[in-house]
Amino acid sequence: MNKTIQLQDLGLKDYNETWEYQEQLFKGVVDLKIKNRREDLSIATPNYFLFVEHPHVYTLGKSGDLKNLLLSEKQLEAKGATFYKINRGGDITYHGPGQIVGYPILDLENFFTDIHKYLRFLEESIILTLLEYGLECGRSEGETGVWLGAGTPFARKICALGVRASRWVTMHGFALNVNVDLGYFDNIIPCGIRGKAVTSLNVELGVEKVDEAEVKAKILKHFSQLFEAEFVTE
Repeated sequence: MNKTIQLQDLGLKDYNETWEYQEQLFKGVVDLKIKNRREDLSIATPNYFLFVEHPHVYTLGKSGDLKNLLLSEKQLEAKGATFYKINRGGDITYHGPGQIVGYPILDLENFFTDIHKYLRFLEESIILTLLEYGLECGRSEGETGVWLGAGTPFARKICALGVRASRWVTMHGFALNVNVDLGYFDNIIPCGIRGKAVTSLNVELGVEKVDEAEVKAKILKHFSQLFEAEFVTE
């Protein structure tokens, strides 16, 4: 079992380019697992964790409804945004500047073979991070992601989740709003859930800008503790 995770911060990168890169890493891990089983080998499979920030983009999961995108193609273009249908779970979401996106590409057989537990650990790494900023947050029953005021009329989502897994290898991940222009969420029904607000860390703290490098460091700390893993940089 290899519990070392290769950390890469891609900076600001086009969504489609990043998706293709994820697919490349994902395929490499899956292909190695197939080779190990076919040839009775025990070569350690690698794990990756990508941090990235995307230009304005809307993505729709495989079970999502296109009606939850409230913009036409021309309106998308006018807003400088792109749109993609992708192979993760979940409905529609927005990515853009000021949002910390994390894509763990893990062979869960290096950790535990439980997708439900994996999703809860992703959420928990964000919940513990936000607690360090004094924000009481948690889960909303029947809805993935991390919420503030769950179960109240003031429920608002601060982090979206959507993953894909095959042969216990994961891709896609989470998107945490840190310094986001929340106006872009007005153009969708976020995650297909009507009547639920979206928020950002800087809004909740009442500050203009939160140090994103500091937030990333806190996420990695909690993620490594939960998964009992060690991050390394190439």
